[in-house]
Amino acid sequence: MPAREAGEVFGPRLTLFADVLSVGLATAVACLPVLTAPAALSTACAVLRGAREDRPATAGRYFALLRRRLRTGDFAAGALAAAGVLLLAADLALARAGLPGGAAFSVLAACTGAGAMVAGLRACARPESLTDWRTALRRAARDCVRDLGGSGLVLLAVATAVLCAWMLVPLAFLAPGPLALALTAVDVRRDVEFIP
Repeated sequence: MPAREAGEVFGPRLTLFADVLSVGLATAVACLPVLTAPAALSTACAVLRGAREDRPATAGRYFALLRRRLRTGDFAAGALAAAGVLLLAADLALARAGLPGGAAFSVLAACTGAGAMVAGLRACARPESLTDWRTALRRAARDCVRDLGGSGLVLLAVATAVLCAWMLVPLAFLAPGPLALALTAVDVRRDVEFIP
């Protein structure tokens, strides 16, 4: 990153941090209708990816890109994600109801849910998600298997975001920014390391 310019109060790293927080707040607002959550997170990743190419990572650019890209496929991805969360919650509730083998089923359901969440989040970080969710999800699923370290990093990023939101509820509105940055970094890391 370039050095601080004359008259600049903060260095470029602190500026990027502020941009990540503003994009996070914009993403939290865009996620409120629930069905727009995958598109909102995907747009945040695209805006933060553009910071590598000296494009501004601002909330204004975020909303402009989100407004241009919202389409039926984005709402379908949101409906699929919401249905998956509801199905997992129902399965875990049934397992806790005292059914035989409920403990083993809970572990299996939680692992399956975590795997699906990682694949979905990695799909949001893929550039293809801006135009084609199927391709993004297919490539993200492949990345989940081939890059286990990256999948572990995604789980850690989600755990950190959840922990921050749990400790201080207002942080829940800022957490999508650092989460999108982590997802983008994992995806860029995959490209840089040439993981087959």
